Amino acid sequence: MALGRAYSVALVGLNGYIVEVEADIGQTLPAFVILGLPDAALNEAKERIRSAAKNSGIPLSRRKITANLIPASLPKRGSGFDLAVTMAVLRAANDIKPTGRTVFIAELGLDGRLRPVRGILPAVMASVQAGYPDVVVAHANLGEASLVPGANVKGYRTLARLALDFGADPQELALDFEPEDEAGHGDSEPGAQAVPDMADVSGQGEARRALEVAAAGAHHLLLTGPPGAGKTMLAERLPGLLPDLADNEAMEVTAIHSLCGLPSSAVQLVRRPPFENPHHSATAAAIIGGGSGLPRPGAASRAHRGVLFLDEAPEYERRVLDALRQPLESGELVIHRSAGTAAYPARFQLVLAANPCPCGKASGKGLDCTCTPMMRRRYVARMSGPLLDRVDIQLQVERVSLADFGQAGAEEDTAAVARRVGDARRRQAERLRPLGMETNSQVPGRILRGALRLPAGATRILDHSLERGVLTARGYDRVLRLAWTLADLSHRDRPDTNDIGQALGLRQAASAAA
Repeated sequence: MALGRAYSVALVGLNGYIVEVEADIGQTLPAFVILGLPDAALNEAKERIRSAAKNSGIPLSRRKITANLIPASLPKRGSGFDLAVTMAVLRAANDIKPTGRTVFIAELGLDGRLRPVRGILPAVMASVQAGYPDVVVAHANLGEASLVPGANVKGYRTLARLALDFGADPQELALDFEPEDEAGHGDSEPGAQAVPDMADVSGQGEARRALEVAAAGAHHLLLTGPPGAGKTMLAERLPGLLPDLADNEAMEVTAIHSLCGLPSSAVQLVRRPPFENPHHSATAAAIIGGGSGLPRPGAASRAHRGVLFLDEAPEYERRVLDALRQPLESGELVIHRSAGTAAYPARFQLVLAANPCPCGKASGKGLDCTCTPMMRRRYVARMSGPLLDRVDIQLQVERVSLADFGQAGAEEDTAAVARRVGDARRRQAERLRPLGMETNSQVPGRILRGALRLPAGATRILDHSLERGVLTARGYDRVLRLAWTLADLSHRDRPDTNDIGQALGLRQAASAAA
């Protein structure tokens, strides 16, 4: 008997690491030991592997089996190592030929079938990047794994069929067992979902314009107004205005969906920007990510390259809202836990919706409001100043009038607005791509005051607001970014004084109304 060897992938966040699986068969009493920091699911693989091998016609040795997963210091979690451990043990017993540099990622059923696992896409991506392009997965994961460029992926339904291809004796194998296809972890192609149309929004011309500007420059947005004014309707229509994701962006988003087990990652790349709308009772772990063991992605990461909508924003715990401040700046979430550290991309557009007060009637003259001034201040203060300073557009949404209802069907639809947004995005890309950026919201202050510096006369109103303390330095830069987006929508090469004035108004509209 020889030392068996196979390969698999361990995921830490979206980063994958090649794991070498060694197997040795000793001369002592029957036992099965797995080394290398396995979690509970991996430790349970011993019984799954024994039953799967027996029911496939290639029972494991009755002697002591030791499987070592290298590097031993890297935590291993999940059932995706089942197949790699099995192939290493079978090689150690000379039941199959050497597996070479093939990577095996699949869970085993007791009957010998290969079952799909989460995170196939980032695992195969890591395998190809590490120089291991040959990958074996469960047949149910084949479509998703094949999305990775450069990967040579094979999908199998049973362990017996896989062992046959690696030189096992066909007379011993249970080749007559052919399980039916299973729907697991997004095994079916998702159907097309209807996109909410901007034509459904009656009136709200200023809010519609703000939504268009937010989509064009990937700016964050706060909508404040009474109940029924249309804040949620507007937010739900923002993803429809955004352009399709580029190849690299779609791969990032699909990898996150794969890790979360979302069905949209089944057989095709996610091309549309995602939309996440968690309930206000969601915990910090649900929004940011976390959980026991290695951290899992939350709603902020699932909204990567899309929209994270927090309706009734003041009802969220303040620490949950403040936890978003860091990813709003960096576009990444790094979560530390005792079991390890995981990094997830989180470059999303944040949309907040809030009532003006607890009863929601403080807008306009506020004559019907039953809240005291202290209640209003406490309610609004749940959204901290540092968080709101990172929100580019802050708009007061008023109630819809009867005249607006009479103009039903006269509003522009999503397709018309999306065309203008697409044109503005292309202008931004042409200007910013040499600088390594795609949208105005990504431009740092050093470039706004350097390569993209505007004449002193154009920024005079901003300079005055900064001197009076109306704007912070961060707010100053964000108004400039808004001004560039307004210029792109108007097909101008540079913002003028009017663009800067409009941008400042979009940022201060909600605070002025309050």
